[in-house]
Amino acid sequence: MELADFGFSEDLQKYLKEQNLKNYVTGRIIAEHKERYHVLTQQGEYEAEITGNMRFTARGREDFPTVGDWVALITYDPEFAIIHKILPRTSMITRQAVGQPGGVQIIAANIDFAFVVQSIDHNFNINRLERYLTICHASGVEPVIVITKTDLVESSRVQYLVDSIRLRIKDIPVFTISNENREGYEALENSIQKAKTYCMLGSSGVGKSTLLNNLAGRTAMKTGTISQVTGKGKHVTSHRELFILENGGIMIDNPGMREVGIADTSDGLETTFDQVVKLADKCRYSDCTHTNESGCAVLGALEAGELDKDSYENYLKMYRERAHFESTLAERKKKDKMLGKILKDYHKRDVKQKNMKK
Repeated sequence: MELADFGFSEDLQKYLKEQNLKNYVTGRIIAEHKERYHVLTQQGEYEAEITGNMRFTARGREDFPTVGDWVALITYDPEFAIIHKILPRTSMITRQAVGQPGGVQIIAANIDFAFVVQSIDHNFNINRLERYLTICHASGVEPVIVITKTDLVESSRVQYLVDSIRLRIKDIPVFTISNENREGYEALENSIQKAKTYCMLGSSGVGKSTLLNNLAGRTAMKTGTISQVTGKGKHVTSHRELFILENGGIMIDNPGMREVGIADTSDGLETTFDQVVKLADKCRYSDCTHTNESGCAVLGALEAGELDKDSYENYLKMYRERAHFESTLAERKKKDKMLGKILKDYHKRDVKQKNMKK
C-alpha cells in the first residue's frame, strides 16, 4: 500500500521537504500500548518509542504521539524505530481527562469524520449526542450519527427517534443500522470515502466493535454483550487502534466512554447550539446569562416554544462545565509556569555554585 492509502497528504509531503525530513521513514501510528507505538509504513510495521528529548520537553499530553498521528522515524532494525518528530495534525479529538481537573485526554489525531454511535435501546440519549457533537465541533471533525440495534424495536419507533434527533440537531447525517441483519449498512458504507479517516465515539455495548468488524470484512476487534445486571456495556476494546476498511476508508476504534467531559476552548459548544447563539445576539444585554434577565431573547424563545427546553438546559450545563474547565486549565498553566520558573532558577544557582567551586 502507498502512504496515500493511509491518508497521507500533499501538505505533509511539503512539510517533510521544508523540514529536511525526507531521509526519515514516514509512518502512521496505528496502535499504542503503554507508550509503545505501532507505526505503519510502506516498509512494514515498526514498534517504536519516543526520544528522551520529546519526553523531557513535552508540556502536556498533547505533545506526545497518539493513534492517527503521522511521524518521522529513525529505524534501527526491521522491527524497531524511534519517533523523531510528530508531523502537523489536521485535527485532534480530546475530552476532559477523568479525575484530572484541567487535564486533557487525547482520543485520536488527524480525523476527518467521527461516527457518534448510540444503540436504540436504553443507551439512546440526545443530550449525550449533543455532548459528543460538541467534542467533534471543537476538534474540527465532521460528526456522523449512527444509531444501532434497530432490529430490537419496531420501524415506527426507529423513525420517531430519528425525527426527535433531527428536531434538535440540524444538518448532521443520521444513519440507522442493524448489526444483526445488516439493514442500513449499504447507505453507511457508501458514505465512507477512501483514504479518509474516521473514528467511532460512544459508550460500551452500543455495537462499535461489531460495526467495525462488518465494515472491515473481518474480525478486527473482539465483541461483547450488555450486562444483564447493570444494563451497561462491557469494555471490550481496551485500546485505540487504526484499521483499513474493505472500501479503502480508515477507521479508528476507541474504548467505550462513560464520562464525556467537555475540554472545549474553541467554539465547539456554539456550533452545536447555534440556535441559542443566534438568539443570544438579540438579547438586551451583551453579558446575558440566559437564565433570568429581562429582555433575554433565549428565554423568550423558550417561553414561546421556539426553543427545545431539554436542549436549552443541556446547553447551560455544558456551558458551565466548559467555563469550569477553562478556569481550571488557566490555574493549572499558571502553576506549571511557576514551577518552570522555580526549576530554572534552581538550575541557574546550581550552575553558579559549581562554577564558584572551580
